[in-house]
Amino acid sequence: MKQAAMKRTGGCRKVKTSGNDRIFYFLCYLFIGVLTLLVLYPIVYVVSASFSSAGAVSRGEVWLWPVDFSVEGYKAVLNYRDLWIGYRNTIFYTIVGTVINVAMTMMCAYPLARKGLYGGRVIMFLFTFTMLFSGGMIPNYILMGKLGIMNTVWVMLLPGAMSVYNMIVARTNIQSNIPGELLEAARMDGCSDGKFFFDIVLPLSKAVIAVLAMWYAVGHWNAYFNAFLYLSDKELYPLQLFLKDILVQNDFAGVMDPEFAEQMNYMRNLIKYAVIVLSTAPLFAFYPFVQKYFVKGVMIGSVKG
Repeated sequence: MKQAAMKRTGGCRKVKTSGNDRIFYFLCYLFIGVLTLLVLYPIVYVVSASFSSAGAVSRGEVWLWPVDFSVEGYKAVLNYRDLWIGYRNTIFYTIVGTVINVAMTMMCAYPLARKGLYGGRVIMFLFTFTMLFSGGMIPNYILMGKLGIMNTVWVMLLPGAMSVYNMIVARTNIQSNIPGELLEAARMDGCSDGKFFFDIVLPLSKAVIAVLAMWYAVGHWNAYFNAFLYLSDKELYPLQLFLKDILVQNDFAGVMDPEFAEQMNYMRNLIKYAVIVLSTAPLFAFYPFVQKYFVKGVMIGSVKG
């Protein structure tokens, strides 16, 4: 009888949960559900407000769904020439910067993951030391000027080309997933260190590379402070500096045609919501492609220090 019952249940015994367990699970699900709503509601509200009419937004009638559906805010923002300059520059900084970041991180993490690296502990100490202490803003500003990259695209790409924290995550991933015996076997077959890195280490590190690319890409997309300090040419501004003019300083020059100038104050909030949606939409579109690697990559990097 017991064997027949186990066959009907797929060979596994059903574990009975007690009343206390059910209460605990219910409270956990309730807590997670409330947190999810708290996170989702601001996003839903911003999107709904961006597709509502200016009057409904100004009167505070938008709560969950768009009121008096309208795309006037998007039309006004898309007529803003500087927005397209910011998009172009930010996309360039994000793509090129992420490639540089991931390449630097993996090339640094691989030798530090090797047990036979001479002076490896000293090098790791020097890296981790920079996580706690830095020269400060003024020395960094002077350094950018001495290097001759002030007010160039390189000032947005080279400083911070590698995150020490991300390098430690990548190093731990390599140590956990790629045993030393694999390198010894590859050497017996005549494999060089460079070939081993490109043909074995990188393919086996796809999960952590995807996570690192996501982290770096989000950082470049949201980069603001370095651009604020080091850039003076408006043609090099990233998207975030133009958003500052719209969201903080209320500078809407060029957003709309002159005949709509008197409606500017009336549509101010609507334009802000449209700008927020347009600036975050690319990240929302990019995230699903790396989401399946995200949890795996983070957990791999957190197993060992």
